[in-house]
Amino acid sequence: MSTLPMTLSDPSARPINAPAASSDRAIGWWLVACCVLLFAMVVVGGATRLTNSGLSIVEWKPLVGAIPPLSEAAWIETFAKYQQTPEFKLKNFDMTLDGFKGIFWWEYFHRLLGRLIGVVFLVPFLWFLARGRLSPELRWKLGGIFLLGALQGGMGWYMVQSGLVNEPRVSHLRLTAHLGLAFVIFAAQWWLALSLLTKPEPRTVPKGLRRFSRWVVAIVFLMVLSGGMVAGLRAGYAYNTFPLMHGHVIPPDLLILDPWTSNFIWNMTTIQFNHRMIAWLLVLLIPLLCWRTWRAGLSRTTSLCVIGLLAALAMQFALGVATLIHVVPVPLGVAHQGGAMALFCMALTLAHRLR
Repeated sequence: MSTLPMTLSDPSARPINAPAASSDRAIGWWLVACCVLLFAMVVVGGATRLTNSGLSIVEWKPLVGAIPPLSEAAWIETFAKYQQTPEFKLKNFDMTLDGFKGIFWWEYFHRLLGRLIGVVFLVPFLWFLARGRLSPELRWKLGGIFLLGALQGGMGWYMVQSGLVNEPRVSHLRLTAHLGLAFVIFAAQWWLALSLLTKPEPRTVPKGLRRFSRWVVAIVFLMVLSGGMVAGLRAGYAYNTFPLMHGHVIPPDLLILDPWTSNFIWNMTTIQFNHRMIAWLLVLLIPLLCWRTWRAGLSRTTSLCVIGLLAALAMQFALGVATLIHVVPVPLGVAHQGGAMALFCMALTLAHRLR
């Protein structure tokens, strides 16, 4: 049986890891733009959380909600709805309308950015699909990313709902799931963009090094999840000394809850301790990964990825310590959350080079 040669003019036959044709490059840069917007979304989400603004909008209206209050009467009506929440009744009972506007805009821009990301993803996706620019494999992958984005919108509202019932704060478990899903979507988009825009490492990569790089990505992701737990329980306010925790290597109240497993969900000391330990683990593993990559004698591009990963680690560790000892000021807290995504991005990039 004769076969036709695979050409770049046939989108269905073009492997996604091939040197990018013009359409591949357009798709790749579109995904990079989506990643930039998602990074901004995570940063604004951190600011929303740290300014206690996340419960200011008590309804989920994906379309109509894109329009903010445009008159004084509309502002009064929106404020009246907020006044029925536990947060207002228990914490912000003396808040004025002007004060409410201050927290409203953070949550509004966070949700507006989410809507913008949906449009920026969906419209080009449908255009590329209609023009036949997507291979079957790309269609499925991009469609899956869009579904994850839709799930993320629902997860965001599910998180907010938990703070509108009894206690004036959202569930730290739902917040962690919301943050983790954002990083999963980022990873899917970034990996796919790199596959479309970059050439593979030209030299042979040791199998153990590839596996090691993926373990580092997984541990960085685990650190992100532990950071979500710290943020959700406000465990960053518990021990504001470094490197010891109020003079202890292992704090005495590490496992005070019964059963002991509940400490990993509800004990602020345990949750902050875990976050610190994962950070220390990465301080050991990432330089080791970078050293082994240097020793492998790979390309200059891969060497630049190594430098970028080391720089991201140093920056994020310094931001984490500064955020802790200064008792979580908003600018440092926001920078630390953004730094987590920068570190995750660089770990992904090196793992992709070594794939």
